[in-house]
Amino acid sequence: MLFKPTKLKGVYIIDIESKKDERGFFARSFCQKEFSAAGLKLSIKQSSISYNKKRGTLRGLHYQIAPHREAKLVSCIRGAIYDVIVDLRNNSPTYRRWVGVELSEKNHKMLYIPEGFAHGFQTIKDNTIVFYQISEFYHPESARGLRWDDPVLAIKWPVKNLTISPRDKTYIFLDAQKSKTR
Repeated sequence: MLFKPTKLKGVYIIDIESKKDERGFFARSFCQKEFSAAGLKLSIKQSSISYNKKRGTLRGLHYQIAPHREAKLVSCIRGAIYDVIVDLRNNSPTYRRWVGVELSEKNHKMLYIPEGFAHGFQTIKDNTIVFYQISEFYHPESARGLRWDDPVLAIKWPVKNLTISPRDKTYIFLDAQKSKTR
């Protein structure tokens, strides 16, 4: 695996190193030794799959607060997504900044998201499947979210026609949030 740092400290785009032959390819998508050697903390407690029928489906921006903050390893195993993360670490020099990365079944890239970040994505293609490996169990009492259209963040989502859940529509803007992420 090749770990490429982003402009947000601790966030990495991961390229797999595939072994190809006439059958296709084989590659590791996770190795605890390689992650540890790269300084990444990820002890997987659960894995999740998100199936998305329509292009333009937006999920997020979600996170969990302490004591249940979570790290994630996200990949797109069918279709394509624009994956976005927002730094919510109060003492970080990149606090409130975001990064967007295209993940797809063709580029095989993964995104490592450390604790303290909100995460969301928008599908670029119909019938997209996203695979998550997560370091913490889901705790509804710790679940939070940011508005996808928060003017402070000014995220440039690629598809204008959105399909978004009622819950994600209820999140308030970042400046109005009272809860801390630590």
